[in-house]
Amino acid sequence: MRLIALVVLLLVSACSAPRIVELPTRGVALPEKLPEIRHFPPLNMHHPVVRRSNIDIARDFLDLGFAMESGRALPRLTRFEGPVTVALARPGGALMTADLQEVVRRLKTEAGIRISLLPPGSAANIVIETLPRHRLRRAVPQAACFVVPRVTSWKEFQRSRLGDRLDWSSLDVRKRAAIFIPDDVSPQETRDCLNEELAQALGPLNDLYRLGDSVFNDDNILSVLTPFDMLVLRIYYSDALHNGMTRDEVAARLPRLLRRLNPVGEKIAPRNPSPSPRKWINAIETALGPGASPRMRINAARHAVRIADRQQWKGNRLGFSLYVLGRLTLGNDNRTATDAFHRAYKAYAKAFGTRDIHTAHVALQLAALTLSQGKARAALSLVNESIPAAMHARNAGLLATLLMVKAEALDALGRSKIAQRVRLDSIGWARYGFASTDEIRARLQETAALRPAVHKPEPKPEA
Repeated sequence: MRLIALVVLLLVSACSAPRIVELPTRGVALPEKLPEIRHFPPLNMHHPVVRRSNIDIARDFLDLGFAMESGRALPRLTRFEGPVTVALARPGGALMTADLQEVVRRLKTEAGIRISLLPPGSAANIVIETLPRHRLRRAVPQAACFVVPRVTSWKEFQRSRLGDRLDWSSLDVRKRAAIFIPDDVSPQETRDCLNEELAQALGPLNDLYRLGDSVFNDDNILSVLTPFDMLVLRIYYSDALHNGMTRDEVAARLPRLLRRLNPVGEKIAPRNPSPSPRKWINAIETALGPGASPRMRINAARHAVRIADRQQWKGNRLGFSLYVLGRLTLGNDNRTATDAFHRAYKAYAKAFGTRDIHTAHVALQLAALTLSQGKARAALSLVNESIPAAMHARNAGLLATLLMVKAEALDALGRSKIAQRVRLDSIGWARYGFASTDEIRARLQETAALRPAVHKPEPKPEA
């Protein structure tokens, strides 16, 4: 289930929402003829390698496969038997169809699952139905999209909600599932939902915040299935496992299975990360979820940071705690936000390096703050270092916003012709990453407002 992420100025995640911070704006007109929509080429990773200890991967697999997101244990392994079919409930747009074909192809080639896509409206094991976002959120307020077992339509889901038919823990084998996705979101959000919900329909039902290389993580930093995710699904559908196995039975077979599927992991020392305490998870969910006041969210984010510090976390979970605090205090307490972003950047950089999607998310925030202080060269440096990471992670929304900030920084440095080319490029990516032209226009205006009206020309940097 893909969680709703609270969005503030210049936050771009898989689940975009209306901005909540009011800023002065400068008028930025969209061109009469919009650039062609930009999208990413197909991925080709036939045998992905996961450069982590197989001991840690085995533990991750068990924690993902034998628990729900709530922490409730699952008694047995369940999966589909035989070939798996997928279909849209009704014809989708060209982009959605292409993205669905892409993820099904990857599941077949990278995870080794016997899976195929049927024409829209076909009777399939997994049916994907799109509905208005407000209808989905009335049913499951905290989810942007979700998957349920034993049904293949929204009507069937509505009829089954009061019984235990939708209880994953009661399954012995998976036969049918329905994925529900909003029909009024960006192409990128649709793609992200297809990736995560198809993976959960087939495999793990849990998410772990400790995972920095997986979509099975409610931080929403990664949104396209990773090599780790494909390895997990390859294990799920290995001949060595079968429906009904207990956690201990699966644990006994994992070492040999991982030696065969991920030999590089045999030579890497385990890190043995500590579990995420329920109090920390609750604090993060309060900070990001619906139903809490701004003050409650900020207090929850502060609490999450305190817990992360007490746990002596150094990487992903510390970085995310600080990132959430920075997002929530931005515009109201910029000193706290700036300090939180700087700490988050350091934590992510230590864990993943400075050219990674995690640091890129924080670098965007720091670049925006830096540009607003009239430091265009510093902002440009942060953005240029982060653009390849956004491209590699296939995050068009983040990429578009980085390019918008870059255009403003170039304008501030007197390089207006290059700035205009970069801005046009940003709009092409924004058409995939954002839901509407109104949202693109608003993001351009917000970004333009970051640049001080009066500035000192600086030496020209590299574009």
